[in-house]
Amino acid sequence: MTSPRFDLVVFDWDGTLFDSTALIVRCIQDACRDLGIAVPSDADAAYVIGLGLHDALRHAAPGLAPERYPELGQRYRHHYFARQHELALFDGTLELLAALKARDRRLAVATGKARRGLDEALAQAELRGVFDATRTADETAGKPHPQMLLELMDELGAAPERTLMIGDTTHDLQMAANAGTASVAVAYGAHEPAAFAGFAPLAVAHSTRELRDWLLRHG
Repeated sequence: MTSPRFDLVVFDWDGTLFDSTALIVRCIQDACRDLGIAVPSDADAAYVIGLGLHDALRHAAPGLAPERYPELGQRYRHHYFARQHELALFDGTLELLAALKARDRRLAVATGKARRGLDEALAQAELRGVFDATRTADETAGKPHPQMLLELMDELGAAPERTLMIGDTTHDLQMAANAGTASVAVAYGAHEPAAFAGFAPLAVAHSTRELRDWLLRHG
């Protein structure tokens, strides 16, 4: 076997490992309906996925008075937690992670979710203990700020040139660029693949199987 190019592989969560994009879009829209404000389109609601909740809602509902964002966030969480049991990992995710663990890669998650949301999702997906470290938007700077990746690299002793960020949004790819790491995009999540070109990802994977095959050949 050739030496691995990357020691640390960092995954986004929603839309990359977890098939949650459609539900998040609906929950953002339902929260806006609850407050009687303009409901964003599917594309506009999907665009904010990956950001921290406050930033996401500010983009999704730009005309809302600032003091009402906590109320909007509460309604979003109400809808999301009521339906999160419907969600699952993308097909092939467990095999992908197992293959990387078998090759001694360190694995991490950098997500716009809050800590409570990620911990519940990891427990639901039976992935507790699979990742060597995780970061959420409520415990450090949100994407595309590089702080999540910088903290993960520092905690796990990985250099930027030996770290790979994988995500489904331009926020993930911009965070990787800001942190000085390489990136790979997945085309089955929140953002359209055409938006990735300006960030020069090493690859754009159109399925979990394609992502696994690329990582085993090049990662």
